[in-house]
Amino acid sequence: MRSTTRSATKGAAESAAKRATGGRQRLGRPFGWLWSAYAASTLGTWLGFGALPLIALQVLHVGPAAVSGLAAAGLAVGAVLALPLGPWVEGRPKKPVMVAADLVRFAALCSIPVAFGLGVLTYSQLLLVSVVSAAANIAFTSGSGAYLKTLVRPDQLLVANGRFESTTWTATAVGPTLGGAAISLIGPVVTVVANAVGFLLSAAGILAIRQREPRSVPAPGERDRGSRLRAADLFDGWRFILADPELRPLFLNTVAVNALIMATEPLCAVLFLGDLGWQAWQYGLAFGLPCVGGLIGAQAAPRLGTRFGRARVLLWSGVLRSVWLMGLVLVTPGAAGVVLVILVELGLIACMGVFNPLFATHRLEHVPAERVARVLTAWKVSSTAAIAVLTAAWGALAAVIGARAAIGAAALLLLTTPFLLRRRVPAAPDGPGMRGDEARGTVEACQDIRP
Repeated sequence: MRSTTRSATKGAAESAAKRATGGRQRLGRPFGWLWSAYAASTLGTWLGFGALPLIALQVLHVGPAAVSGLAAAGLAVGAVLALPLGPWVEGRPKKPVMVAADLVRFAALCSIPVAFGLGVLTYSQLLLVSVVSAAANIAFTSGSGAYLKTLVRPDQLLVANGRFESTTWTATAVGPTLGGAAISLIGPVVTVVANAVGFLLSAAGILAIRQREPRSVPAPGERDRGSRLRAADLFDGWRFILADPELRPLFLNTVAVNALIMATEPLCAVLFLGDLGWQAWQYGLAFGLPCVGGLIGAQAAPRLGTRFGRARVLLWSGVLRSVWLMGLVLVTPGAAGVVLVILVELGLIACMGVFNPLFATHRLEHVPAERVARVLTAWKVSSTAAIAVLTAAWGALAAVIGARAAIGAAALLLLTTPFLLRRRVPAAPDGPGMRGDEARGTVEACQDIRP
C-alpha cells in the first residue's frame, strides 16, 4: 500500500514538474492556431523590418530627420489614437477585435506597393501607414492577453508565453537576414508585401480557432452603465497599474528599459555603419546571431522558475538585463568589434529571453479578467510613447555629443532601472508548496502578445 502511495505521489510530482517546465506539454489545438498566427505575423514583421525607412530614403529621397520623424511620429500618434481602445475592447469579444486589427494592418501595408506601382507614393502615406499600424498593433495587444487566458489553463500560461518568446527570437534571428537579402535583390517594397501577408495569415489562424469565447465580464462599477464610454475610462488602466504595489514597479521598470534600449537602436546604426565603417553583413551578423540567446532564455525560463522560484528569477533576470548596454561604448572597428557586440547582445537578449515570459505570466496572473484589455492597452501605449519620445531625444543628443557618447548616456541611465523593481515579487501560482486550485484562487494572471 505504501509502495502504491509513493508511486502515485511520485507520478503526481513528475506530472507537476512537467507542467511547470513545459516539457512537451500539449496546450490544445486552439492555442496551436493562436501560436501559428503569432508566428506568421511575427516573421512577416521581421522580414519587413526597416522597410518603411528604406522606402523613405531610397524611393522618396527624404533626409535623416524625416526618417526619424516617420518612426517617432508614427508611434506617438498611434499611441494617442489607441487611448480609447482598452475600455472599448474590454466589453467585447476579443477574437473579432484581433482579426480586425490584423486586416487593418494588412490593408494599410498593401496600400504602399499599390501606390508605388501607380507612381503616387508619398511621405504622407508612409506616415499614415505607420500611425494606423501602431494603433492597430495596440488594439491587437489589448485583446490578445485576455483571449490567451480563455484558451489555456492558468498553470499553462508560463509555457504559452515561453513559446511566444521563443518564436519572437527565432523570427528576429531569421527575418532581418532574409528581409535584408530580399531588399538587396528586389527592393524594400517587396518586404512590405511579406509583412502584410504575415498579418493576413495571422487573421486566418485566429479565425480557425473554434473554441467559443466566454462572455466578457464588465469591470466593477461598470455593470450599470451599459456600453457608454466616459473620458475617465481612458485612464482606468493607468489608475489600476499605479495603484497596485506589484504592477507599478514592473510597469515603471519595463517602460524605462524598453525605451532606453530602443532609443539606442538608430544610434548603433550610425556608430557602427558610419563612424566605424562596418559592412552591412557585419552589422546584420552582430545583431542577428545573438538572438539565439533569446531562444535559449525563453526555453530555460520555466525550468529556472521551477528550480529557483519565479520571483527570484524574475528579479535577477530583470537586474541583469540592465548591465550589458555599456559594452557597446567600447566597440572598435573590425572583427574584434563585431565579436564584442555579439557577446554584449547575446548576454542582453538571453536575460530578456528569461525575463519576458516570466514577466508576461506574472502580469496576466495579477490582473483580473475584466481589466486585462485596458491594462495591456495602457502598458502598450506608455511603452510606445516612451520609445517615441526617447528615440527623438537621443537622436538630438547624438547630434550634439556624438552617437557613442549618447549610447553611453543611455547605458548609464539603464543601470539605474533595477531600483524601480521591487526586491520581493510575490511567489507565482502553481509554484512549490501550492496546489493548482489554491494558486488559481489566489490571483487571476503578465506580457502582451506581440503579433
